[in-house]
Amino acid sequence: MKFISWNVNGLRACIGKGFLDFFKETDADIFCLQETKLQAGQIDLELPGFYQYWNYAEKKGYSGTAIFSKEEALQVTYGIGIEEHDHEGRVITLEYPDFYFVTVYTPNSQNELARLDYRMKWEDDFLAYLKKLEETKPVIFCGDLNVAHKEIDLKNPKSNRKNAGFTDEEREKFTALVEAGFVDTFRHFYPDLEGVYSWWSYRFSARAKNAGWRIDYFLTSASLKDRLQDAFIYSEVMGSDHCPVGLLIQ
Repeated sequence: MKFISWNVNGLRACIGKGFLDFFKETDADIFCLQETKLQAGQIDLELPGFYQYWNYAEKKGYSGTAIFSKEEALQVTYGIGIEEHDHEGRVITLEYPDFYFVTVYTPNSQNELARLDYRMKWEDDFLAYLKKLEETKPVIFCGDLNVAHKEIDLKNPKSNRKNAGFTDEEREKFTALVEAGFVDTFRHFYPDLEGVYSWWSYRFSARAKNAGWRIDYFLTSASLKDRLQDAFIYSEVMGSDHCPVGLLIQ
């Protein structure tokens, strides 16, 4: 099976920049979006052969996630069942016979780390949610996790040390995910590969200089490790300030 995840930073804008061409070309079994920035009824997306699942933020033009899947889910859950976290359209969970599939758009800690305390609470609650799912069957989850885990995962680690997305606190929460048994699939296949990123600021010609961050991920339960075949980062694909990431699993 082939899975793709992409923070499109506004789906309507991304559609005008070739989204559908990439969608058709990759022919994924499950294709996930983050930061759709849509409300219900604002887009009529025809994707023959795919079931569509959308989670919208209450605030207009903000956040939002979607999953397009060739196979209909047994069950769909929106959010993680905690009132405080479920107003921003950040999580969709699909249940299939052999696994749960989750897409997530992790809250950004924001300028001057204004939302770091909230982010820490989110991280703990989201990990607890994943572990609860895992009690029933393995979990595959993906999305924009808004953190570069290690220094290898961004171009300028020294100057970004205390910035949102590369604070010690956020990185420790990602380490906690790994220690809880989730596999960072890209690093599973490419533990030492440098210079491969999934997000570039729109400022300072960052993409042209490849001054990026790897903040988009696929992680899986450790029990699926033997079924992993490859992980991808489609850094040549334009249309957003993020590029798509992918996973092949048996």
